Amino acid sequence: MATKLAAFHKQLAAGELKPAYLLAGAEHLLVIEAADALRARAKALGYLEREVLDVEASFDWHRLVDAGQSLSLFASRKLIDLRLPSGKPGKEGVAALIEFCAAPPPDTVLMVSANDWSGKHEGAWSNAIERAGVFVPVWPLKREELPAWIGARAAARGLAIEADAIELLADRLEGNLLAVAQEIDKLALLHAGGTLDVAALEASVADDARYDVFRLADAALAGDATRALRIVSGLREEGEELIPMLGWILTQLRVLARVGATANPESALRGERIWPAAREGLFRRALKSGDGAHWERCLVQAGQIDRIAKGRGEGDAWREFERLIAAIAAPRRAQGLLA
Repeated sequence: MATKLAAFHKQLAAGELKPAYLLAGAEHLLVIEAADALRARAKALGYLEREVLDVEASFDWHRLVDAGQSLSLFASRKLIDLRLPSGKPGKEGVAALIEFCAAPPPDTVLMVSANDWSGKHEGAWSNAIERAGVFVPVWPLKREELPAWIGARAAARGLAIEADAIELLADRLEGNLLAVAQEIDKLALLHAGGTLDVAALEASVADDARYDVFRLADAALAGDATRALRIVSGLREEGEELIPMLGWILTQLRVLARVGATANPESALRGERIWPAAREGLFRRALKSGDGAHWERCLVQAGQIDRIAKGRGEGDAWREFERLIAAIAAPRRAQGLLA
């Protein structure tokens, strides 16, 4: 029986993982976040090796068999991250997935994620995954479900939004969850701990001058290190808090790290549904300049900055933040900037 998304997240927190998971649906943000949650839980449980398999037209399904049979010398548990954008594995894929699930390798978890799903996609292979583990169909939120989702997401980020402001936000972004999520992140950064009404929401959207941190991210992604560092200097002089800004930069870095780790970055980037769409060009430029390993190092650097800013590490958090921004803007000249 299919597992609802909320139940899936609760299950992750309890006990060991199942041998196989299928996360599938056209609501990309929810699929992405479900996959992120499973990866994080797997890592916490000692699945320290992860192999990413991007299924394209020429994909060799023997790679799934090989991935299940091989473990690194440095890890005792493994997560196979199989990305099936179309939700259609084809004849060979159906056979490979059924065989894998019939006798799952020990200490190995298979996660299949798909960006498209309907009753027509279901078949023997998805039933095999469900028998061996968990199938989570991720359906688009209905319009009447969106306000509760917005309110809960905002609350999780320390922001309260009045009901009429939630309705305005839902209408303005037309149910695009990725767009809504990004807007909530911005609003939480600007109004952390506060309550947002319609007037405050309108003022936040209209007052572009307060969005310097977002222009900072865009300048860094565009490779304009001089402008980006100038914005950092201005924000510091204005007394802005570093930790909230770091949160937005982390969001951008996670996208780069996810996309940079795939065999087909262009396809993966489309799957992220960057909002507004014009920002995709910034991510393409950054991805051409730096590989997946670079963005992982940037994430590590961001974690170090967070610890310093919270008094749990030594160093100058603002100085390290400048080094991080410079590394994002110029990956090929990043040697010596990142730890």
